[in-house]
Amino acid sequence: MSQNIFHAKSLDQLAEHFGLKNSKHPLICIMNTEDIAYGEEYIGMKYSADMYCIALKDKSCGLDYGRNHYDFNEGVLIFTAPEQVLSVRKAQQLGEVKGWMMYFHSDLIRNTSLGQKIDDYSFFNYEVHEALHLSQQEQDTLTQIVNLIREEIEERIDNHTQQVLVSNIELLLNYSLRFYQRQFNTRSAQNTDIVSKVEVLLKDYYKNNELVESGQPTIQYLADQCNISASYLSDLLAKETGRSAKDHINDFIIDKAKNMLLNSSDSISGIAYTLGFNYPHYFGRLFKQKTGKTPQQYRSTIAN
Repeated sequence: MSQNIFHAKSLDQLAEHFGLKNSKHPLICIMNTEDIAYGEEYIGMKYSADMYCIALKDKSCGLDYGRNHYDFNEGVLIFTAPEQVLSVRKAQQLGEVKGWMMYFHSDLIRNTSLGQKIDDYSFFNYEVHEALHLSQQEQDTLTQIVNLIREEIEERIDNHTQQVLVSNIELLLNYSLRFYQRQFNTRSAQNTDIVSKVEVLLKDYYKNNELVESGQPTIQYLADQCNISASYLSDLLAKETGRSAKDHINDFIIDKAKNMLLNSSDSISGIAYTLGFNYPHYFGRLFKQKTGKTPQQYRSTIAN
């Protein structure tokens, strides 16, 4: 079934596919993972949905998110954004995986403060091997919030329901930010290795004349070389260095530009092209933004 793709546009479609009862609310539902099963015939099948998903699972469920798969035997929290593709890698029996999956449609948070900043929760674009590993206490905290959401869906739907649901989703996401911060802190040695690797990648990119041949390195390029997602790399660098991945790239380019301005007689345009800029005025704009001077002013001031 490797060519099959199931795309759920609604929660009812999702529930019907998994053989579960429909949610009482049209825009949000909570599924117990032990109630979900799929046989060998589903291996290779791909899934996507028009909803956000937050899932807590106690072991690998045989679903691949993004480009990688990761087998785990402890509580992890996984986030997926609308349209992200999942694929079935192994069968799952009823009761095999404990936990919950919460799906909610973007219409639920539209015209709310959460809807305006949902993209700031960058872990929705992490890969599965960048999932949030939780302590038992952290799992309990998030499950308590999910149970409040479950009660709101099951027991009362009134004029206050949307506000209560959205507030609890935002609380869950903010706790997740805190727990991810803890995970970054406890993996500081591994993170330092990645920071060092990024610096080496930038230097090699310059030495190999990739700036001239391929243009400036992208965040995605650096992330691919580190075997992590672009979102995770950006958050990791910001945590470890206080600078975004884009800042690392730009700062490296500007450092090379300074050396070339002072140690060569190449024209400003020539330097810009050498550093991977298609248009010299983009180089001039970035240089002034970073240094407070135009390239020509910098060359003249420092040289004199």
